Amino acid sequence: MIRVDNFQKAYRDVVAVQGLSFVLEPGQVLGLIGPNGAGKTSTLRSLAGVIPPSGGVLEVAGFDVVSDPIDAKRRVAYIPDDPKLFDALTVWEHLEFIAGAYELPEWETTAESLLAQFELEPKRGALASELSRGMRQKTAICCAYLREPKVILFDEPHTGLDPKGIRSMKSSVLARADAGASIVVSSHLLELVEDLCTHLLILHRGERLFFGSMSDARHTFAGEGATLEEAFFRATEDDPPAEAVG
Repeated sequence: MIRVDNFQKAYRDVVAVQGLSFVLEPGQVLGLIGPNGAGKTSTLRSLAGVIPPSGGVLEVAGFDVVSDPIDAKRRVAYIPDDPKLFDALTVWEHLEFIAGAYELPEWETTAESLLAQFELEPKRGALASELSRGMRQKTAICCAYLREPKVILFDEPHTGLDPKGIRSMKSSVLARADAGASIVVSSHLLELVEDLCTHLLILHRGERLFFGSMSDARHTFAGEGATLEEAFFRATEDDPPAEAVG
């Protein structure tokens, strides 16, 4: 569902990501972790078609993000850590806008269900400018889910959410994966990654340090029974071990 081959991203003379490759299959949930500046957001934004790659191949559901941008973007949803909504539109009008932009048939029932799932029904007529940080995040998630994307990219999805909102978000991610979507979750909250993800990608200084299953990550860096936090800190210390692929 996602294929990344020798991906590179540079901003003038600064290399953000170098030589990144991985494949994610339908139903898999990938935790994308790394220190600040490791290249996580650059990878997500490039996969979503928000910024162009400097090199390599990025494919979403079989479509090249560069040569087939429209087909790729129809199949991917990107929820950034600070989603930009239209301040003059209500919550419901955001869903209506997405339905029109993506030519979604009979979308209203799905939209109503999403509002109920994320407890946004009381805010359906509220302007985006009137929403709390958490409500804005929930609105962005609903807009992404409305079109049933095959690939979903989350950048710090828990930001602004209360404990109940985090639980709803986690349940929704697992449900989407069960339905066959491929999902990438980038987060500094390692407990969230550990709860949700089947696979792990660790970036360090713009390069892939590890890609494989969660259990293989623990075994490679910290031994059996170790937590993801222990594995992460051992993997990203000043002199990390050679890259391993599970």
